[in-house]
Amino acid sequence: MERSLTMELVRVTEAAALSSARWMGRGKKEDADDAATTAMRTVFDTIPMQGTVVIGEGEMDEAPMLYIGEKLGMGNGPLVDVAVDPLEGTSIVAQGTWNALSVIAIADGGHLLHAPDMYMNKIAVGPEAVGKIDINASVTDNLKAIAQAKNKEVEDIVAVVLDRPRHTDLIKELREAGARIKLIPDGDVAGAINTAFDETGVDVLFGIGGAPEGVLAACALKCLGGEIQGKLVPSSAEERERCVKMGIADLDKIYYMDDFCSGNDAIFAATGVTDGELLKGVQFKGMRATTQTVVMRAKSGTVRFIDGEHSLKKKPNLVMEE
Repeated sequence: MERSLTMELVRVTEAAALSSARWMGRGKKEDADDAATTAMRTVFDTIPMQGTVVIGEGEMDEAPMLYIGEKLGMGNGPLVDVAVDPLEGTSIVAQGTWNALSVIAIADGGHLLHAPDMYMNKIAVGPEAVGKIDINASVTDNLKAIAQAKNKEVEDIVAVVLDRPRHTDLIKELREAGARIKLIPDGDVAGAINTAFDETGVDVLFGIGGAPEGVLAACALKCLGGEIQGKLVPSSAEERERCVKMGIADLDKIYYMDDFCSGNDAIFAATGVTDGELLKGVQFKGMRATTQTVVMRAKSGTVRFIDGEHSLKKKPNLVMEE
């Protein structure tokens, strides 16, 4: 992949974050998502690449969302797979709470998992605990292994879990083991990424969330030297049939890093829409706005935090006019 794509992706996530942040706290998650999607498409059309969406927000007949199979870019340049979530945390923005992101990951064509749009059980950790986790092991055993790898006590470990009724037993076991828990309303991509940064205070992500979000998290953790494992959790006969049609015969299959994102390269970018542990959200003042973005590349291992200041007067459509 062209290394220049790294900064191009920053422009895309910045635009989506700027557009959706206007809807923060206004209770209209669909409008926020539409704003992010429209801005993302607009900027993608200026990038010299031949991208195909493999992780998106629906099928072709569900436009205007960025649908699976959609072509992105100017139609020239490198062939890349695109995983995208214009607004990871639509409800977060609608309610004005923490950790909403605009997220993109790309890899060379054919290197990202075409994950079905269904639930996946996941466990994710940062670099210190790589090789120590096992999704088939008990929560308690994983906590002990992570604690040992990070030279901590289990009581020091902070686990991120989506606040859902389906996690009642998981939360009970975490508490019985003595771990601390950070329950989040949405946004398990952010939760997975946070495991790789000490300053967030997060050690591990546990629980069932979206499989597409697992691919996005895996791309970020590949860049950061972390690890994620996952197992699909189809919730109906229709979802099991969808797996069969996609060639997934073994529903007990464990997905490892190279299953999510193969090869040695990937680029990941995320811009904060609302404030979070890792990134500040968008701030507006008159015709100016500020953003904070993290962008990283697996091949080089480089991680950059980029503070942007934007003139909304000069870029009313978030793209420079010719």
